[in-house]
Amino acid sequence: MKRIFTLTVLVLAAGVAQAQRQLEAESAVTTQHQVIIKGKPVPYTATAGTQPVWNAEGKVVASLFYTYYERSDVKDRASRPIIFSFNGGPGSASVWMHIAYTGPKVLEIDSEGYPVQPYGIKDNPHSILDVADIVYIDPVNTGYSRILDKDAKREEFFGVNADIKYLAEWLTTFVTRKNRWQSPKYLIGESYGTTRVSGLALELQNAQWMYLNGVILVSPTELGLDRGPQIEAANRLPYFAAAAWYQKALAPDLQRRDLTDLLPEVEEFTINELIPAIARGGFLDDNKRKQIAAKMAYYSGLSEKVILQHNLDVPTSFFWKELLRDKGYTVGRLDSRYLGIDRKDAGERPDYAAELTSWLHSFTPAINYYLREVLKYKTDVKYNMFGPVHPWDRSNDNTGINLRQAMAQNPYLNVMFQCGYYDGATTYFEAKYTMWQLDPGGKFRNRFRFEGYRSGHMMYLREEDLATANDHLRDFILKTIPKKGQPAKY
Repeated sequence: MKRIFTLTVLVLAAGVAQAQRQLEAESAVTTQHQVIIKGKPVPYTATAGTQPVWNAEGKVVASLFYTYYERSDVKDRASRPIIFSFNGGPGSASVWMHIAYTGPKVLEIDSEGYPVQPYGIKDNPHSILDVADIVYIDPVNTGYSRILDKDAKREEFFGVNADIKYLAEWLTTFVTRKNRWQSPKYLIGESYGTTRVSGLALELQNAQWMYLNGVILVSPTELGLDRGPQIEAANRLPYFAAAAWYQKALAPDLQRRDLTDLLPEVEEFTINELIPAIARGGFLDDNKRKQIAAKMAYYSGLSEKVILQHNLDVPTSFFWKELLRDKGYTVGRLDSRYLGIDRKDAGERPDYAAELTSWLHSFTPAINYYLREVLKYKTDVKYNMFGPVHPWDRSNDNTGINLRQAMAQNPYLNVMFQCGYYDGATTYFEAKYTMWQLDPGGKFRNRFRFEGYRSGHMMYLREEDLATANDHLRDFILKTIPKKGQPAKY
């Protein structure tokens, strides 16, 4: 009898465990907190929960996990800005900006962004929660978010345009449920998240009739704007110069200069000389080719020989391997301040991403602790730092063109770029090039803003840049809220 009872208990326990592994379509846990921002107390409500994704027939097919921070001492919610935050991947959760950039809590890391133990979180005195409520959203299969309908097709979620379409519907439901239609609205995306929010700007306007005040692009992608291989090759050089300057791999006269004094010179060379030279290909005069290679070597820390061997087109992967090869190190892809050690010094690319392994080291334990123990969201569903979202349909990516169209249709809409100089994946100069090409006619020039930082892809990991970048966000939000009664017209 005792054996039967024990077996029954085990079966029931297994059933409970299995049930807890299934994400709830709708859930919410609310807690109360306070943080000191800019020296002043900011009380807030944190809601961690899930909200369904419905298909065209109204059937629940998936559910998205979100964390919603709402300042609790605000009386006029209609004038209170709200910002929706997305990370990239495209299979990445919202964890990165959530607990390292804009949220009320940040990682316990050192001043440059490296992991420290014990792992944990602390108050973020730079959070933008003083001026805006924030929603962090995990798209399908990232974080706790999951497909719930076994018959749902993956292509309904995993592609440039599918992603934008279902997220726009989800956001509209969220805004309606939380009574935020009157609020000034902003989107912020990082990396692939910039593709996401650029497309959402027009989709929200044209399919959901929701108009935005601002879009913030952190370490942006190319947004579907075609460059051609020659421009792509040339546009890497300013990043090479920044990374080499940080690693003290440049000539002494360049090292003595400040980075922000040096980079404009490299940018001018890139635009005025390097792009035309690469465009001539094999018909570039030999003497001119050597002159260009010598200048590239001067600015990049690489040898003239390897640059000529690559026909002036040096891949970033080779740069990460080559720059400090003689010292036995590789440099990080997403942040070239980070060093790696390969099995062999020989080779064309690093064995691993030194910066990403460092970040996962600190972020993974922190987010799992924070959601469960601080925000009290209890589940046995695995938190996917990177989730299974492939194959991802990248066809028909018109997100840059669509962002410009959204700006044309909405005179209130402004755009800010935030980029780290040492980011080798989505380089700061590529972001500048994107900004220049978004509006070829230059009619919206005064509605774009660019900010650069002395760090990498996640520029906010560096303590100094965390403060500065949040200040730039705060300033952008406050300046893009029109005066009361100011019409949206040209």
